[in-house]
Formats: sequence, structure tokens, C-alpha cells
Amino acid sequence: MAVIRPFKAYRPKKGLEDKIAALPYDVYNREEACAAVQGNRLSFLNIDRAETQFDSSVDTYADEVYQKAHDLLWDMIQAGEFVQEDKPVYYIYELTMDGRIQTGIVACASVDDYQNQIIKKHENTRADKELDRIRHVETCEAQTGPIFLAYRANDVLREMIAKVKRQDALYDFTSEDGITHRVWCIDDDMDIKAIQEAFEGISRIYIADGHHRCASAVKTGLKKREQNPDYTGNEEFNYFLSVLFADEELMIMDYNRVVKDLNGLSAEQFVEKISEVYDILEKGAKCQKPSHKGQVSMLIEDTWYLMEVKEAYKSNDPVEGLDVAILQNDVLAPILGIEDPKTDKRIDFVGGIRGISELERRVQTDSKAAFAMYPTSIHELFAVADANMLMPPKSTWFEPKLRSGLFIHAIKD
Repeated sequence: MAVIRPFKAYRPKKGLEDKIAALPYDVYNREEACAAVQGNRLSFLNIDRAETQFDSSVDTYADEVYQKAHDLLWDMIQAGEFVQEDKPVYYIYELTMDGRIQTGIVACASVDDYQNQIIKKHENTRADKELDRIRHVETCEAQTGPIFLAYRANDVLREMIAKVKRQDALYDFTSEDGITHRVWCIDDDMDIKAIQEAFEGISRIYIADGHHRCASAVKTGLKKREQNPDYTGNEEFNYFLSVLFADEELMIMDYNRVVKDLNGLSAEQFVEKISEVYDILEKGAKCQKPSHKGQVSMLIEDTWYLMEVKEAYKSNDPVEGLDVAILQNDVLAPILGIEDPKTDKRIDFVGGIRGISELERRVQTDSKAAFAMYPTSIHELFAVADANMLMPPKSTWFEPKLRSGLFIHAIKD
């Protein structure tokens, strides 16, 4: 039984939402973040990446950077640039990308559900990345970036979302990248009760994206429990900001690979070796993208190869059977010597949003080969998480990205 509860969000004052909403903090490096906030005082990236307010001599993780994030957030709240609901509510958050609509419910999920594995993960997290967001949440006294959660579709929730979307939207704007964002507020007591009860009937929720933000929010909540031994469980620090999407709403894009060298092999030798794992279906100057699970397209020099994994290398194991796992375990490690893709500098990862042209550019400039993958499915993700297993690094790329700054969850004691 999942505890997904309404909350009293801070959200942008009507008319400021398009100026405040920002892409997640982790899609930028420092230089890109600094450029993105130029000329936009209201961009939430100023708060999410407060090092943009300092020159390069100030360390990204300095105490004054986190304090600056706190001050910017609460100054905007004091100035009325954020407003707060007068009672706990849910929201509907719709994103439209290239004509495709994806709709989720904005709410707070439970620290206990994460601890008890009702909320299930499929990735490991890095301590340094967790620490950054822990310090950000603790200093700001608020969760500012929603965790992207998924659940198996539910008729009650599907009907509730459709009903609410027939009403006028609270926000309706298109961001610079062409994504349209619409938000509705659910403040009717009967609707709130129906949503809460529907989630109580769902036994498993899955982290789709935002593992580091989720782990950080949980650890912050657990730390506050230690500091407040008489806590009741109803305090806001026991819950974390989330947007929950039904599986049928989601699109996972391909997460592609480029490698810097062929481990001393010529192109012909590498193609010969990879032919032991994959059947080559076609080759030519133009990419034939994979059309189903098991297919991979490979670019070497100026030739694309459409390949299909041989039967002997397929697996029913939730992890070993993933296309990215087969490529890693049977090609990248044994043939190219890339044993640990998390740390090996000879491999890089390219999100599917950047297209085939980016893979071709990389092979023309700084890489020897590129692999265009068939996207991992949401049900493969569920199967891995249900088995309490972990996916290989960079298995899923979700689009469109949830905006930060549209919903703030304060966790002050």
C-alpha cells in the first residue's frame, strides 16, 4: 500500500511560471548553468545551481553556495513570487513534446515506503552526488526538484486525471525547448480522498528518474527524525516531492554509446569479432535504427551496421537480457576491454534526444565507433526493480524532463 499524500506547495505566482520553471540541475555543467541564468533573475536554476551567483574562484560545493540557494528561495517567497496553497492539494502536471502528451500527479511520497521497498529503485547512487543534494535540501529547508516516479496504470487515477483536465489549467506555457507544460490544481476534498485511496491500493511504485534526489530526500528525512525523536510521522520531512506517471504515459528513449578506440583492433577485425555476438542484417552509409529489442545499429568509420543479437547470447534474466547489458558483457568488456563503463574514460553515453546525427558527429571527431540502441522499455525497468536488481549504467533516457521550480515542498520543522 503506497502512501502518496497531498501537500501545501509553494508554486510560482500566476504569470511568472514560464520565467521560473527550469530544467533539472543535473543536465548542466557549471559553465552551461551560468550561461543559462544570464538575464533571467527568476530562473529556478539560480537556486538549484547557486554557484552561478559566484565567480569561478568559489567552489561549487562551498557553504556559501548552499546558503545563497536558501536566501534566493526564501527571498522570492517573501517577495510573493511564489505563493502557497492554504491546504494540502494534489496537482496534475502535463507535458507535451512533439505532439505526444504525458500526464502525472504531483504529490509527496513516503520515506517509509522507500525504506520498505514499496518504492523500488533500479540504479545505485553515488555518495558525492547524494551529499550535494542533501546539503541543498537541508540548507534550503525545502525539496526543489521532483522525483520522477512510475506506477502500473490504474482506472480510478486515469479517470480522475481525465476529469480534472477538462477544467481550466492553472498554468499553460511553452518552454524554450518547445515543451508545453500545463498544470491543474486538485483541491476538491472528495477528489483528494479518491486519489489517496487509489494509491493505497497500489503495492509498488518505481523510481523512473531521480535516484540521487530520492536518496538525498530520504536521508535528509531520516536525519531529521534523529534530530526530532518525538516525531509523529506526519511532519513534512517524512515525505518527498514527486510526480507520478502511469506506465502507459511514459516514453523511454534510447541511451546510446560511443567508444574512443577499438582496443588495438582494425575496423575489419572488430566487425569480425562482433559478428560472433550479432548477426549483421544490413550495412550502408545511412543508419537503419533498431526496430525492436535485440537489434543494435553500429557506426564504424563511415559505415552503419544493423545487427541482431544471436540466440545464444539472449537471456531471460531481467538484467542480463537487457540490450545494454548484452552489449556491455559480450562486446565492450571482452573485446574492447571496457570493464567498468562508470569509470572508463574510453566510453561515453549519448541520450537519444540528441539523435543519430550526434553519433555520426562523434565518430567523425573524437570516437571510433558508435552504438545506437533500441530503448529499454518501462516494463523491463519494472522487472529489474521487482527482482531487486540493478540496471547497467545509462540504461534509460526519459523525455521530456520535469521542470524544477513549479512545485516546492517545504520541510521546515
